[in-house]
Amino acid sequence: MAFPGALNTRTKSRKVPRGGTIAALDVGSSKVVCFIAKVDDPGSIRVVGIGHQISRGVRSGGIVDMEAAETAIGTTVHAAETMAGEQIREVLVSLSGGQPESQTLVAETAVTGAEIGDSDVRRALAEARKLDVSPDAELIHSIPVGYAIDGTKGIRDPRGMVGERLGVRMNVVTAAAGPVRNLSTCVGRCHLGVESFVMSPYAAGLSCLVEDEMELGVTVIDMGGGTTSMAVFNDGKMVWCDSIPLGGGHVTNDIARGLTTPVAQAERLKTLYGSAVSAVSDEREMIDVPQVGEEERGQTNHVPKSLLVGIIQPRMEEIFELVHGRLDGSGFAKAAGRRVVLTGGASQLSGVRDLAANVLDKQVRLGRPLRIGGLATNVSGPAFASAAGLLAYAMQQNHEMPALAPIPEKSPGLWGRVNGWLRENL
Repeated sequence: MAFPGALNTRTKSRKVPRGGTIAALDVGSSKVVCFIAKVDDPGSIRVVGIGHQISRGVRSGGIVDMEAAETAIGTTVHAAETMAGEQIREVLVSLSGGQPESQTLVAETAVTGAEIGDSDVRRALAEARKLDVSPDAELIHSIPVGYAIDGTKGIRDPRGMVGERLGVRMNVVTAAAGPVRNLSTCVGRCHLGVESFVMSPYAAGLSCLVEDEMELGVTVIDMGGGTTSMAVFNDGKMVWCDSIPLGGGHVTNDIARGLTTPVAQAERLKTLYGSAVSAVSDEREMIDVPQVGEEERGQTNHVPKSLLVGIIQPRMEEIFELVHGRLDGSGFAKAAGRRVVLTGGASQLSGVRDLAANVLDKQVRLGRPLRIGGLATNVSGPAFASAAGLLAYAMQQNHEMPALAPIPEKSPGLWGRVNGWLRENL
């Protein structure tokens, strides 16, 4: 039996055979991404279908317009299915919002035989999972991060060892039930089942981190459009995660308000000229800023680049200060070490790496998906780390898990009805 890894109690995991299919769905505030992959060899996967488009109906990682989100998800999945040449039935879904809460629980049980076996490990894990989850919370992950035998801590795999009492320490992650169920319902209306929910920074870490970083301690900061989520990895496991409702979209809105320009133009200015740190030349470089409501192209303002940077930098500093505060308050600042890996679309802004290093006082690098074959150049950057990480998560799951009662089905909606007819008649 494989050593138990991350546990998720929403659904039952499955071993994916060679030639089997894995589907990942990343529903973000700025974009929706779907990857379909084939299992080539044990531990090796190859992406065969890719779909991505602008997100609709999602704000701060939660569904705010069911019909718009359903259409965006359905269109994205259909594009991936067309490229892969097959239809999918279940997807792994990333979760970036929902006010996640991460806590460490410790449970202990008596050893039944002369030495610790699989049954003892299973019983200890089952004992640790006997927690009371409030009706307004959903259990997302139960990750064993360490074992103890007769009080001796730091045991990675207790099987075969001798002792009388086996203890297990688990990182239990819950999220608000409302946003999770809304997302599950929205995916269901596209006639897809949710195989598992995975916290976005956890998936990003599985995608971007090297083994030494996971062992020695590292913080993954996944900077999305509506949220910035973070996770601490130590000793090869995710030991803590959290999320704040600020992201790259808030920077864009600040630019739009500060320069009185349309949101689309604000995003363009941020991408082309924006920076999180100021430079001496910013005062001399002038940029054209189209104005809200002006139909004539000539009606633009000419402002120094320093004005744009002066809007971006305070918001980015606020985001990293909040991350710093959450990390210090978690009790895992020491376990996180001095290494930070940035992922997500907002991390690609010029100067973000230097600003993060100054605010967090850590060594910072930009993370990209690793060990995932078949990714085109335009979908292999930090913005697609979570989607690629869902595939890595699927490959490490070898433990069957109990399923919760299914969420009652609601009306399938417009896209669900159309998609359902297509699946049944084509």
